[in-house]
Amino acid sequence: MVPVKEIMQAHCQGNEPLFEILWSHGNSVAQKALQIVRLHPQWEIDETFIYEAALLHDIGVTQCDAAGIHCYGKYPYICHGYLGADILRQLGLQQHALVAERHTGTGLTEDYIVAKGLPLPTGRIYTPQSISEQLICYADKFFSKTKLNQEKSIEKIEASLAKWEDASLERFKAWTLTFYPEHQFPTAP
Repeated sequence: MVPVKEIMQAHCQGNEPLFEILWSHGNSVAQKALQIVRLHPQWEIDETFIYEAALLHDIGVTQCDAAGIHCYGKYPYICHGYLGADILRQLGLQQHALVAERHTGTGLTEDYIVAKGLPLPTGRIYTPQSISEQLICYADKFFSKTKLNQEKSIEKIEASLAKWEDASLERFKAWTLTFYPEHQFPTAP
């Protein structure tokens, strides 16, 4: 088992408010992802991996400038996925790194990155590929780091994703149909 809490504490560098935000947000995402995994025993997904990767998916924010969530690094927030992946790769957590790298939005296509001039390294894939990557990316959309423990409704998420110019909304809708059998979608306030 990966020492998730210790890794997060080490990278928060004594910044307790940031640690609490990341821990709370990660736990919310993990519980949502595990709820979905349990709807699909046929996928035989490793629940321990899902839990660990969900907790660690945002570790890259520790290097970003986002004062609203107690982050005082030098990189723009959009970089947190690849920065987190680099941290996790240095720790030998290759699969966890892919989750971190590919979870922003519903994934970022190369065309979108180029069109928007995003400061992301080239030669990487920023869209979730495996079912585990897709699942954690999907679960992440239900929770923010500013309103902890408040689950968003599918309608609210879809309205937010509709503002993006790429296929984010379509990917999210497809995942909803995949993850919730027989259209038994979750409800949230």
